[in-house]
Amino acid sequence: MSSAGRAPNVLLVDHGQPGIMHVPHWHAQVEVNFLFRGWVDYSMNGHRFRLQQNQLCIFWGGLPHQMVDTSDDAFFFVAHLPLIHFFRLHLPATLHDRLIHGATLVTEAEDGTDAANFERWSGYMRHGDPIRADHAINELLLRIERVRFEHFRMIGTNETAAAAIPGNDAQGFANISSICDYIAENFREDIDSVDIAASVDIHPKYAMSIFKKSTGMTINEYVNLLRLSYAQALLMQDDVNVLQVAMDSGFGSLSAFNKTFRKLAGMSPSDFRRDCRTRPSLVTHGSDREAAQPL
Repeated sequence: MSSAGRAPNVLLVDHGQPGIMHVPHWHAQVEVNFLFRGWVDYSMNGHRFRLQQNQLCIFWGGLPHQMVDTSDDAFFFVAHLPLIHFFRLHLPATLHDRLIHGATLVTEAEDGTDAANFERWSGYMRHGDPIRADHAINELLLRIERVRFEHFRMIGTNETAAAAIPGNDAQGFANISSICDYIAENFREDIDSVDIAASVDIHPKYAMSIFKKSTGMTINEYVNLLRLSYAQALLMQDDVNVLQVAMDSGFGSLSAFNKTFRKLAGMSPSDFRRDCRTRPSLVTHGSDREAAQPL
């Protein structure tokens, strides 16, 4: 489990030479990688590909992935974005669904402005100033949304998840992928570990055991994290009703919503919404969309 997995609601950024991972890891954020130079080979939830210079890739980090090789001169940007930002993205439904189910999006056409932009966004995100971080995040989200107008490819499906995982862990990894699939499709419904295990045709205790061992989170923690991130994105919209947000996010009651929100976010839903509205808003370059302060 990476440091990102231990801080699922915190933006984490790295800028430098990538390191080879000897085992797959997981984290509960969306990961964005941009390669300034060189190449990097990835194994992503059972599929493999090479990221080349000036290419951008985006994937859901909750499924097993690792860097298996790099060129000596490889230099990249990586951001672990809290799930709230994934739910803020205005992507076609098919792209959104394939990403959350384990596919990797890779840009094909080079954008001459990407290198300079990612250099600036990296600096802003690591500066320590939340206003700069806001600005960089919102421009990055717009950049990701723009891929729909460009040449890109989607690599991998969950059906291939076990193919590159040797030994006795292959079935366990396949089960985890299927569990993540079911949760992604149903987290806003009234589901529990029994429902989730039944969707994979395994015993609930076994499902809870392998999920905790593999991700560092319980199934309930993972479900609540998805619900919380979805709720935070809704709360950033104007004129939303907190009770309706609680229901739409799958919490089932306002009391459960408030309790979980305070536990994971450190504040009440109302305080979060008020905090978003009282902090300075930004208008990103090339867009008239206002950006509120994220986590």
